[in-house]
Order: sequence, then structure tokens, then C-alpha cells
Amino acid sequence: MDVGSFAIRAALLLVSLAVHHKGIARGAGCDLYKGIWVRDEAYPLYDASRCPFMEKEFDCLKNGRPDRDYLKYRWQPKAGCNFPRFDGGHFLSQVLKGKSIMFVGDSLSLNQWQSLTCMLHVALPQANYSLVRTGDLSTFSFPGYGAKVMFSRNAFLVDMVSTSHGVALMLDSIKGGDLWKGIDVLVFNTWHWWLHTGRKQPWKFIQVGKARYHDMDRLVAYEKALTTWAKWVETNVDTAKTRVFFQGISPDHMNGSDWGEPDARNCEGQKDPVFKTSPAGHHPAQLVVEKAIGAMPKPVAVHLLDVTALSQLRKDGHPSVYGGHGGHRAMDCTHWCLAGVPDTWNELLYAALLRS
Repeated sequence: MDVGSFAIRAALLLVSLAVHHKGIARGAGCDLYKGIWVRDEAYPLYDASRCPFMEKEFDCLKNGRPDRDYLKYRWQPKAGCNFPRFDGGHFLSQVLKGKSIMFVGDSLSLNQWQSLTCMLHVALPQANYSLVRTGDLSTFSFPGYGAKVMFSRNAFLVDMVSTSHGVALMLDSIKGGDLWKGIDVLVFNTWHWWLHTGRKQPWKFIQVGKARYHDMDRLVAYEKALTTWAKWVETNVDTAKTRVFFQGISPDHMNGSDWGEPDARNCEGQKDPVFKTSPAGHHPAQLVVEKAIGAMPKPVAVHLLDVTALSQLRKDGHPSVYGGHGGHRAMDCTHWCLAGVPDTWNELLYAALLRS
């Protein structure tokens, strides 16, 4: 390589580093979670058809969704704050090289994990990858970078145990957490399954210590479980070495009154976001999450990936009838189409990792 070429490449590298640094610096004094959705023709970040491993339930276009405007929105923080545009090459070669990231939670964690695997694969389509599923653990690897993007399906975080009395939801036990140890970046999530009753409820009773309860207020049970999770993190994770995030609460859109359209029965037919800077009210489960994280000792650094308010504005982002079953068979106003809203969650995750 001649001197001139070396100088040009060195200059480009410095510009690249400066751009990433600028993104971090501008975001450092900003609340990236307060803002508005703006139309941006440069979006989406990827074409779902280029992700051969895409879960059918999230591929809304393939399932027949006719409109595409929902793909064209970018999250813009207020007060001129910006966060760096997602750079899959930089993420793999600098942020995640030789490391592992694990999403732990229910199908909303699956939604975010699937989003990130697509964002990375489409950014580097020539990079070799492997996808292995063993039980409730899915591992997407980029062997050339020594990087792993993992998903551990665990709907409650705390343990469910089969007993002679039936399946118990153990609010004070996380023996399953052994799987999470040694991971470089952990992204936790739980909420969606806490409201299930009847046949969708996977446990027969709740147990705390030796006390068994047929049921209890679900927010109370949720708070007890998150307190157990917080103690597990304090005891088992060196947050100086492992970055820990909580995904926040992913809202559904089953009631139009929640976004000022009482005539809208649910998310079906919604084609645009709510164009305001914040939704009305606070999600009660989000307040429980904030309380649990806020009560942790200061040296324990858990970052709240505060996606709740910005996602509440995206009534248009769900599969509705274009989910896993395809056609007009089921209504899904809980999960998110991909490409879509979870891509923004991962952009914010990327920004948070760059800050560190």
C-alpha cells in the first residue's frame, strides 16, 4: 500500500470513529426515549425477505399486509438529540466481536432478538452465520467475528416447578438463571404472560417460600418476581464486566380509547403512528419495573431500555390479522411486524452500548 492510500484510509477511519463518538456525545445529555415518530424514506433498515430465518409470525408483508407506510417511520428524540444510525458492521466488528448478547424473556424478546439478527445479517450478507435451537435456547452465531446473539425463552424469569400439587410459579426462585451467567450483554423482559388466565395460564398456583396461593394480584406477583430478579443480578452478575438491560414493557393496542380513538376496536387497519410526543398515562407494569431497578444498589448498573412510551405511539406497528396464521384468522395487537418497531429498540440498545 502506498503512502497516499494509507493516508486516505487512516483519514476515513478517523472520520468513522468521530461519527460514532459524535453520536455518543450528543446522546449523553439527552433523553433518547422522549421524542416523536417522523417519516423517513431511508427506512426500513432492512428488507424482511432478505432474512431467510425470519419467524413467520413477524413477517407481515409476506403474510399479506397491503400497506407499507408503517415501515417508513424513524424515532426522533426531542430537543435536537440524535442517536447514531445503526451500523451492523461496526456492531459486529467493534461492539460484539468475541462477545455474546442474550435476550431473556417471552415472545417480545423473541421479537427483538429476531430484529437484531436480521439487522446484522442484512448489513453483512456475506458473513457466515449459523442458527441453532436447543430447547428454549436459540443461538445465532457469526463465527468470523466470534459473536453470538442468543435468545432464552423464559416468560416469567422466575422459576416454574412441577410439584405433586401441580406446576408452581416460584416468585422467590431463579435457579434457571445459571444459563445467563458469563454472557457479556443481557437484555431481560417479562410481562406479557403475567396477565394470562384459564387455559393460557401455565401454572396452577403461586408459591413464595413455603406459602402457596391459588392466585394473587398480578401486579403484586410481578413486583415480587422482579425483586427476586434484581437480587439475582446483584448476587450473580459483575456489572462492571456484563452490561445488563431491562427491555421495558412492550404495550399492546387492543383498545382504541388508549390512543384517543374510542371507535377503533383494536389495531386492525391502523396505518400511522400517534403523532404526539408522549402517550396518556403510564403503564402500571412499567412503574413496577422502574421501582425494582431504582431500588438496586447504585454500583449495580442496570439500564432500562425504556421502550414503553415510544412503542405506545405505534398503534400501526402490529401484525393485526397479518401475523403467524396469515389471512383473517387471528388478531395480534401484541407482537410487532418486522421490519418495524423492535428495530428502533435495537437502535437504542446500540446507542446505549456505544455510550459504555
